[in-house]
Amino acid sequence: MMTVRLIAHTPEPEKVVAAAAKLCYSDAHITDLLDGLDEEKTARFLTMLSDLGHASPIEHASFTFGIEGVSRTLLAQITRHRIASFSVQSQRYVRLEDFRYVIPPEIEAIPEARAQFIASMNDDAKKYLELVQTLENAHTARLMAEGLNEKAARAKASKQANEDARFVLPNACETKMVMTMNCRSLQNFFNLRCCNRAQWEIRAVADEMLRLVMPIAPHIFASAGPRCLVGPCPEGRMCCGQQAEVRAKYAKLKEEAV
Repeated sequence: MMTVRLIAHTPEPEKVVAAAAKLCYSDAHITDLLDGLDEEKTARFLTMLSDLGHASPIEHASFTFGIEGVSRTLLAQITRHRIASFSVQSQRYVRLEDFRYVIPPEIEAIPEARAQFIASMNDDAKKYLELVQTLENAHTARLMAEGLNEKAARAKASKQANEDARFVLPNACETKMVMTMNCRSLQNFFNLRCCNRAQWEIRAVADEMLRLVMPIAPHIFASAGPRCLVGPCPEGRMCCGQQAEVRAKYAKLKEEAV
């Protein structure tokens, strides 16, 4: 099951961003930046930044998420957001004895397709572990012949086996990661990945991330979500045609979050 947790963030992120904005638009000294920044003045600075389209100050605040129960397919998409930091569980160093996978909803909804998918995953898991064992045994024998004792040879061979056996693992295989983004990158992420045209899995992750950051930085993320929340759909002929429903969805999400 997909899980997204907010595990760390910049303390008082909106106040930090407001202080950066204050520096840009006043003659305040560094030592005075936080003086007088109550909730009302902070909100005013953030609204001004949004109205002006001045996004660079929000880069001073960042959020770190723990994400698990997602597929390697999602990993390929999420790491395209290059202004972010990722730490991902390695299939090279972690042997998947407990093989878990993500079932796409469209497959889950069709009993015959679901049965075929699960059979394929079970076969993949079996073949993976068989290949791991074959490689480990062969590497152990070679390393012992080169002079290592059996325990040392087995330990080294195990890592070598994992490295090559992972090539048979499917995109559905589960992974987990820690991801950190600054608020400007998050805004871009939400613009792209909350859109109805985004792939279902990364859209679900994006929605949950937005739900987690809203209570902490409601002014920064007031307009966060797909671009059609604040203007026409940018997708042209590929538009989903559901702008009213999308706006209602994110209005409700934000209302519930804060």
